[in-house]
Amino acid sequence: MAKVPRNFRLLEELEKGEKGIGDGSCSYGLEDGDDIMMSSWNGTIIGPGHTVHENRIYSLKITCGDNYPEVPPDVQFLSRVNLPFVSQVDGKVDRSKLPVLAGWNRNLSLENVLVEIRKEMASFNNRKLPQPPEGSMF
Repeated sequence: MAKVPRNFRLLEELEKGEKGIGDGSCSYGLEDGDDIMMSSWNGTIIGPGHTVHENRIYSLKITCGDNYPEVPPDVQFLSRVNLPFVSQVDGKVDRSKLPVLAGWNRNLSLENVLVEIRKEMASFNNRKLPQPPEGSMF
Protein backbone atom coordinates (compact mmCIF):
# COMPACT_ATOMS: atom_id res chain seq x y z
CA MET A 1 0.00 0.00 0.00
CA ALA A 2 1.31 3.45 -0.93
CA LYS A 3 2.16 5.86 1.88
CA VAL A 4 0.16 9.06 1.86
CA PRO A 5 2.54 12.08 1.74
CA ARG A 6 2.75 14.19 4.92
CA ASN A 7 0.84 17.20 3.57
CA PHE A 8 -1.99 15.12 2.09
CA ARG A 9 -2.31 13.35 5.40
CA LEU A 10 -2.39 16.64 7.31
CA LEU A 11 -4.97 18.08 4.88
CA GLU A 12 -7.17 15.04 5.61
CA GLU A 13 -6.77 15.63 9.34
CA LEU A 14 -7.52 19.34 8.96
CA GLU A 15 -10.72 18.58 7.08
CA LYS A 16 -11.78 16.08 9.74
CA GLY A 17 -10.87 18.49 12.56
CA GLU A 18 -12.90 21.29 11.01
CA LYS A 19 -15.96 19.05 10.89
CA GLY A 20 -15.66 18.25 14.59
CA ILE A 21 -14.83 14.99 16.33
CA GLY A 22 -17.48 12.60 17.59
CA ASP A 23 -19.32 14.07 20.57
CA GLY A 24 -17.46 17.38 20.44
CA SER A 25 -15.38 16.73 23.56
CA CYS A 26 -12.15 17.23 21.59
CA SER A 27 -11.30 19.52 18.70
CA TYR A 28 -8.26 20.62 16.76
CA GLY A 29 -7.25 22.91 13.92
CA LEU A 30 -4.34 24.83 12.46
CA GLU A 31 -2.92 27.58 14.65
CA ASP A 32 -2.44 29.74 11.55
CA GLY A 33 -4.49 29.12 8.40
CA ASP A 34 -1.56 30.41 6.33
CA ASP A 35 0.85 27.76 7.68
CA ILE A 36 1.53 25.91 4.42
CA MET A 37 3.62 23.29 6.23
CA MET A 38 0.68 22.58 8.58
CA SER A 39 3.07 22.17 11.52
CA SER A 40 1.43 24.13 14.35
CA TRP A 41 -1.98 23.06 15.61
CA ASN A 42 -4.27 24.02 18.48
CA GLY A 43 -6.17 21.35 20.35
CA THR A 44 -8.99 21.57 22.87
CA ILE A 45 -10.21 18.94 25.31
CA ILE A 46 -13.36 19.34 27.40
CA GLY A 47 -12.75 17.57 30.69
CA PRO A 48 -14.65 14.29 31.12
CA GLY A 49 -17.70 14.25 33.39
CA HIS A 50 -17.64 12.74 36.89
CA THR A 51 -13.93 13.65 37.27
CA VAL A 52 -12.02 16.62 38.70
CA HIS A 53 -11.74 17.76 35.06
CA GLU A 54 -15.50 18.11 34.54
CA ASN A 55 -16.56 21.43 32.93
CA ARG A 56 -12.94 22.47 32.37
CA ILE A 57 -11.61 23.32 28.94
CA TYR A 58 -7.98 22.45 28.28
CA SER A 59 -5.96 24.11 25.52
CA LEU A 60 -3.05 22.30 23.88
CA LYS A 61 -0.42 23.05 21.28
CA ILE A 62 0.40 20.25 18.86
CA THR A 63 3.42 20.33 16.56
CA CYS A 64 3.70 17.99 13.60
CA GLY A 65 7.36 17.76 12.63
CA ASP A 66 8.77 17.14 9.16
CA ASN A 67 8.59 13.36 9.69
CA TYR A 68 4.94 13.24 10.79
CA PRO A 69 3.09 10.81 10.58
CA GLU A 70 6.09 8.46 10.83
CA VAL A 71 7.02 10.24 14.08
CA PRO A 72 4.37 11.25 16.65
CA PRO A 73 3.52 14.92 17.12
CA ASP A 74 4.84 16.95 20.04
CA VAL A 75 2.00 17.76 22.42
CA GLN A 76 2.04 20.49 25.05
CA PHE A 77 -0.71 21.62 27.40
CA LEU A 78 -1.12 25.40 27.54
CA SER A 79 -3.68 25.03 30.33
CA ARG A 80 -2.24 23.85 33.62
CA VAL A 81 -3.14 20.26 34.41
CA ASN A 82 -1.88 17.64 36.84
CA LEU A 83 -1.43 14.34 34.98
CA PRO A 84 1.44 11.84 35.31
CA PHE A 85 2.51 12.25 31.67
CA VAL A 86 2.53 16.08 31.66
CA SER A 87 5.57 18.13 32.77
CA GLN A 88 4.66 20.52 35.58
CA VAL A 89 7.38 22.87 34.32
CA ASP A 90 6.20 23.55 30.77
CA GLY A 91 3.14 21.37 30.09
CA LYS A 92 4.91 19.10 27.61
CA VAL A 93 3.52 15.59 27.26
CA ASP A 94 6.16 12.90 27.83
CA ARG A 95 5.77 10.59 24.84
CA SER A 96 7.14 7.61 26.76
CA LYS A 97 4.44 7.93 29.47
CA LEU A 98 1.39 8.28 27.21
CA PRO A 99 0.59 4.94 25.52
CA VAL A 100 -0.83 6.43 22.30
CA LEU A 101 2.46 8.30 21.71
CA ALA A 102 4.76 5.59 23.09
CA GLY A 103 3.19 3.02 20.75
CA TRP A 104 2.84 5.45 17.82
CA ASN A 105 2.34 4.22 14.27
CA ARG A 106 1.56 6.16 11.10
CA ASN A 107 -2.09 5.06 11.16
CA LEU A 108 -2.76 7.11 14.30
CA SER A 109 -3.85 10.74 14.11
CA LEU A 110 -4.16 13.99 16.05
CA GLU A 111 -7.71 12.93 16.86
CA ASN A 112 -6.44 9.68 18.38
CA VAL A 113 -4.01 11.62 20.58
CA LEU A 114 -6.64 14.02 21.94
CA VAL A 115 -9.22 11.28 22.51
CA GLU A 116 -6.65 9.12 24.34
CA ILE A 117 -5.53 12.03 26.55
CA ARG A 118 -9.19 12.60 27.48
CA LYS A 119 -9.57 8.88 28.29
CA GLU A 120 -6.49 9.10 30.52
CA MET A 121 -8.08 12.05 32.35
CA ALA A 122 -11.07 9.83 33.12
CA SER A 123 -9.02 6.79 34.11
CA PHE A 124 -9.24 5.43 37.65
CA ASN A 125 -5.76 6.70 38.59
CA ASN A 126 -6.20 10.22 37.19
CA ARG A 127 -9.84 11.22 37.61
CA LYS A 128 -9.43 12.47 41.19
CA LEU A 129 -5.94 13.97 41.06
CA PRO A 130 -5.84 17.45 42.62
CA GLN A 131 -5.75 20.07 39.86
CA PRO A 132 -4.34 23.60 39.64
CA PRO A 133 -6.87 26.45 39.75
CA GLU A 134 -9.09 26.56 36.69
CA GLY A 135 -7.86 28.95 34.02
CA SER A 136 -4.19 28.83 35.08
CA MET A 137 -1.71 28.48 32.22
CA PHE A 138 1.84 27.22 31.71
